[in-house]
Amino acid sequence: MVITRIAGDDVLADCRQLLGLPTNQQFPEDGPLLAGLLRRSAGIHCPCSRATLSASLLECLQYLTENDDLLSDRIDAVIEGLIVGGDLLELNDVVIDDVEVRGTWVFAAPPSFVVRPSGGIFLFGTVPDQDTFLPLSLSSRIAYDGFTRMIAPQPDEDLIIELREQGLQQLSEDAWLKSPKNEVAADVLRRFEHRLSTQSLAGTISNLEILDPVHPVTYYRGRWTIPKDQNGTYVARRPQEFGAPIWCFVVLENGEPVRLLDLPLGGTRWRGCDAAWHLQMAIDSCRHNPQRYRCHAERDGIRFDFFSPLPQWSQRRLMIFGKAVDPKNCLISYRLPSAEAQTEEQFLQERLWLLRLED
Repeated sequence: MVITRIAGDDVLADCRQLLGLPTNQQFPEDGPLLAGLLRRSAGIHCPCSRATLSASLLECLQYLTENDDLLSDRIDAVIEGLIVGGDLLELNDVVIDDVEVRGTWVFAAPPSFVVRPSGGIFLFGTVPDQDTFLPLSLSSRIAYDGFTRMIAPQPDEDLIIELREQGLQQLSEDAWLKSPKNEVAADVLRRFEHRLSTQSLAGTISNLEILDPVHPVTYYRGRWTIPKDQNGTYVARRPQEFGAPIWCFVVLENGEPVRLLDLPLGGTRWRGCDAAWHLQMAIDSCRHNPQRYRCHAERDGIRFDFFSPLPQWSQRRLMIFGKAVDPKNCLISYRLPSAEAQTEEQFLQERLWLLRLED
């Protein structure tokens, strides 16, 4: 018996082939590969925590890639992208009757699709123990871009009917892009402050972090701080024994929590982080220091750069009308077709109360 040594790059190349991805010799463990491997892992492990999903892929890649101190962060970013894109569902997106499942767990979404305005079809979802949910005649046509998957109809082809016959669920654009009702920022803040005022007194909360609006809106990480002598209401995170920190809205007096409201509120489909980021946008707007975005024309569209996280429902709009691109001196970036840019910019200003940086 002959034992042959296989290089890590060869294993990754085989993984790309099995996942239907094109060769990338310069950067074999790129976004599409990480997304495909995470979908595969989700089909095996879900429901599970985000940490379990991340650890499962880190363990698989530990001897296949060069030392990459950022690999864990990249995997976490792809998991977030798969949640935004619909491949994974967090507990707030589903209804489950199991008290043992904690709120930080994720589930593999069923195979589904949405028809984009261009006529292309946005695919999402996973299946257990399989790399794809489509036959080779269709899976070979899938275009991979970061963590998203698209398939374009051919002339004289009814691709929608064919996908339905393969068992995929079609979601309408309205259902896919559902967002909170349109409100002015002051009303949103007033509503949360009223709910907060009805909460019982808070006890001691160790390791509480707050988003302090006095810090620049263009540096999200720098806005997180430990309370000292602050007074007023703040978006915050508090640790829990198991799982990710819990998002909340808190009243502080001399840096000490007085009342606390966990996010998201009951009866909502949004995640805690989505509710918190939207609320922080309202707070910044009411302080006359709205969060900023930057946009400029490129050869193939209009690039939008964001300096703070966006709620899931707003990122989906940017994803379905445009595409995610690598951020440059910002946190998140999307490129939109010129024909869609004006409408989406209006959405950002009216629904998220953002202000263009050049303004």
